[in-house]
Formats: sequence, C-alpha cells, structure tokens
Amino acid sequence: MAQLSDNLKKVLDGKVFIAVSTIQPDGSPQVSPVWVKRDGDDLLFSTTVDRRKALNLRRDPRVTVLVHPPEEPYTYAELRGTATMTTEGAQELIDELSYKYAGKSYAEFNPQSDQDAERLVVRVGVRKQVGWI
Repeated sequence: MAQLSDNLKKVLDGKVFIAVSTIQPDGSPQVSPVWVKRDGDDLLFSTTVDRRKALNLRRDPRVTVLVHPPEEPYTYAELRGTATMTTEGAQELIDELSYKYAGKSYAEFNPQSDQDAERLVVRVGVRKQVGWI
C-alpha cells in the first residue's frame, strides 16, 4: 500500500471533497463527489447499500479517487486502490463527516436521512498516488 504524503494528509484532514470513480457493469466510469476522512493512509467515506457506487464496488472493488483542493486549482492527487465495505460504524462515520463538513449531525444536515437505506463505511486502501499535492 502507498504511504500518503504529509501535505496530502493535511489536505484530506481539511474540508476537501473527493471524487470517487467506480466501474459500471458495462466498464464505463461512474464518479461521485463525497466527504472524506483519513485513517492513517486509508480513506473512509460513507454511502448507502443501494447507491450506484456501492453496487459497483461490491462487484469490482477497484477505485480511483481524485483530490482537487478548490483553493489550489493547479494541484491534485489521484489515488488508486481497492475498497472494502462494512456496516459497522457507518452511522458514527456519517455523523463525524457531517460535523466536519456541515457543523451539525447528519440528521440535522439531512432531515430525511431516516428514510435512507442502510449506511456503509467504505475504506479505500491506496495502492498508488500520483499528482502534485
């Protein structure tokens, strides 16, 4: 697994959004912007079991993540790796991310969240880092 640079860790620990690319059944890419948390050199994000990215990752766990800080438009990092998913700790993760990005619990940020499908923690083990962060 790749070791993330100190500067990239600092960016990921801030409020940067990441773009997660998964592989559709027909081989085409699917991209979603998401909130992110770093756990060592792994990336964590939340989704629900019925979303396209979760369905794609269940079938093919290869993933590419783009980190592109808006305040530094000429820098980016492309992170390639493999995703694993679990329901364990999923509600805690989405609440932690909601406080990080929105300053309030996920239920406060998204009042209809009680109607969401079961949440997942997606952990991306980064195999390769390219780019200029």
